[in-house]
Amino acid sequence: MSIKLIVGLGNPGQKYDTTRHNAGFWAVDAIAATLGGQWAEERKFKGAVTRVMVDGVDLRLLRPDTFMNRSGQSVGPLAQFFKIAPEEILVIHDELDLPPGRMRLKCGGGHGGHNGLKDIQAALGSADFWRLRIGVGHPGHRDAVVGYVLTNPPPDERRLIEDVVIEVRHLAPKLVQADDSALMQAINSYRPSA
Repeated sequence: MSIKLIVGLGNPGQKYDTTRHNAGFWAVDAIAATLGGQWAEERKFKGAVTRVMVDGVDLRLLRPDTFMNRSGQSVGPLAQFFKIAPEEILVIHDELDLPPGRMRLKCGGGHGGHNGLKDIQAALGSADFWRLRIGVGHPGHRDAVVGYVLTNPPPDERRLIEDVVIEVRHLAPKLVQADDSALMQAINSYRPSA
């Protein structure tokens, strides 16, 4: 099993570029730069797409131009058009339940209230896709979540999130084998340097 589509989640537009909710965009941009991908707008997939070869795997990267809550409108049509199964998709997104500077890789599971994941699950008709969760921390109360994810992290937290993005960039060529135990260990045990 190889990953054939990596999706970075975020909100389009300069207003959101540096917000916590765009951690998935930061990561997929880093992956594209590492693998030599050049973004091109694809209107039929409602997003920017690039295609690269990694160890013989035809890999597409996607940045949906829909807002976060409608990410499935981009992921679903692209996956259907290229006949990419849910288990061949890796979605990178911000994660409230992890502190800044941490990340986790898993396949399947619920959406945990993340509307981007919820919409992708609905579009694919399955929850059996891979998720790379980038910690952004939690505001402490669920009523504060929307405002929290749509604001910029303070400099110390931003640095920790960027450290994770740098590590994701380093691991980029290996992400096509998401079920590799060494890769999962490297991601799930990652700690930022002091």
